[in-house]
Amino acid sequence: MLIAAQIEDAASVLLEAEASRIQTGLLSQKFPDMTLDDAYAVQTAQIGRKLAEGRRIIGWKIGLTSKVMQAALGIDTPDSGVLYDDMLFEDGGTVPAGRFIQPRAEVEIAFLMKDALEPDATREDVLAATEAVVPSIEILDTRIVRQDPETGATRKIFDTVADNAANGGIVLGAQREKAEAHDLRWTGAIVSKNGEVVSTGLGAAVLNDPVMGLVWLARRMGQYGQKIEPGQVVLSGSFIAPIECPPGTFIEADFGGFGSVSINFG
Repeated sequence: MLIAAQIEDAASVLLEAEASRIQTGLLSQKFPDMTLDDAYAVQTAQIGRKLAEGRRIIGWKIGLTSKVMQAALGIDTPDSGVLYDDMLFEDGGTVPAGRFIQPRAEVEIAFLMKDALEPDATREDVLAATEAVVPSIEILDTRIVRQDPETGATRKIFDTVADNAANGGIVLGAQREKAEAHDLRWTGAIVSKNGEVVSTGLGAAVLNDPVMGLVWLARRMGQYGQKIEPGQVVLSGSFIAPIECPPGTFIEADFGGFGSVSINFG
């Protein structure tokens, strides 16, 4: 486990990487004894500093919900991160050039919450607390190198969690639907990059039911004294693999009758 000074040091390194747009090395190599609790402590240490700078929390994201992504990191659990107000981009808008280091896009179902969720929330509680579900794009970015150039070591779950679950931005579609009106396991999207279909997926890839992602998140947050609050948005987890988004990329996700959402990368 890490001591308080190491947690603060890791948080400072990540915030500097975000500000400079220059990636830092693997925390899992710098701190080989890091635990998952330590990684969430590093994430939490950044929250306080960002709030002090005037940012506002607008919600949470759930990541690594699909078996494919979990296998890639050698884990069997999702992770989570924080959504801030400056991460929200307009549907159909443009991400300014240079805003992110290595942006990638994922597609998922977002939940807009009207009530809080307690740590012991059930699937029925999640549905009752949800105002609407929305098609969304999550923009990923990583302030930590994906692979160490010298050793070839790749990121571990501790790196990802400490780095706010690799979160960078969020785009919400215009359409709103009632969660209970849909079998979200069968809600999916056709995803295009610059007009060419590059991926498709269904909500069932997210823990077999996107609603269960919020059940998991409520319990995880309860362990760290946090809670999903009314008015917040929750990204339930991607049902496609990340798509690389270099400058000039246009991403569009067609959810059929559920709506659509798009974003440009300048």
